[in-house]
Amino acid sequence: MSDLNLISQGTGDVELDKAIAIAGYAYDASQDIFISTMDPWQRSIGYCRLYDEAAAPMGMIIDSDPIYFVYKNKKWMVGIWKGQYDMVTGGEVGVYTNGVGVKFPKIFTGIYYQSAGNEDCLHMAFTLKKGNRVLFTREGRHWWLTGFVLGEFSEPSELTMDIKITLESAEMRDAFLEGMKKTGYSEKDVKVHGNTVSFTFGHPRSAQPFTRTPKTDRIIQRKNELLCQSYQEITKPYATFPEKLEAIKEDLPGMYRLIMNMGKSKQVFEIIVLLTLLGAVILTRHAQRQLED
Repeated sequence: MSDLNLISQGTGDVELDKAIAIAGYAYDASQDIFISTMDPWQRSIGYCRLYDEAAAPMGMIIDSDPIYFVYKNKKWMVGIWKGQYDMVTGGEVGVYTNGVGVKFPKIFTGIYYQSAGNEDCLHMAFTLKKGNRVLFTREGRHWWLTGFVLGEFSEPSELTMDIKITLESAEMRDAFLEGMKKTGYSEKDVKVHGNTVSFTFGHPRSAQPFTRTPKTDRIIQRKNELLCQSYQEITKPYATFPEKLEAIKEDLPGMYRLIMNMGKSKQVFEIIVLLTLLGAVILTRHAQRQLED
């Protein structure tokens, strides 16, 4: 189903539909999940490691594995994420390219990537499972394939993603496989059929953000768990999302406002990171001009 169909289908709450559209998402009623659209505002800001570092302080306890590789003389990154995003359990697969090195002392040193353009989107699919229970399945040609279940609480370690990615050529496939190897995936972890690579993202192979510590994870997750428990208790008698939302609106107006701001936390911290990087660029260029003068 296309993003346009999902948006027109809606949640049954016009105000919420507008809010999630602005946040870059749409509602898939067939699976009762929220998904990212093809051209949300997030597409314009790309990716850098600081985004992952900022996630936990903003209430998102998520595992991540960035897979880096070089193809056609461009630096690529395929990122995979899963875990608890405040009040939602979710998973993501993102494609980023045109990586360039940036260095801002005391702020950030690493690679900044652009979100993949339409010509660089890949056909991807994943199934997010909690233990043996399938939460949802996503598939399509995309640059950022996602799914989020509202009111579901999970520890990242409980979740697995069965992922399939079809690369555009054998050369790209081999470069991606080399990137997986450097990330820590072994040959037995991966299945290859033509240019399609299949694997399961369970425990992360790469180093996780410094902001993820056992103590802070416990504190943030207890808050997330309480929110999800409250949501489940209030909505248990209702079958449809509009009914659930109306119950939340009536019984827990504070939680309703939180749902209305769904996606805002991610939006806020990514904008802050982007502004920080832009500010550093401006200051660096200003200092260079002063030296030249």
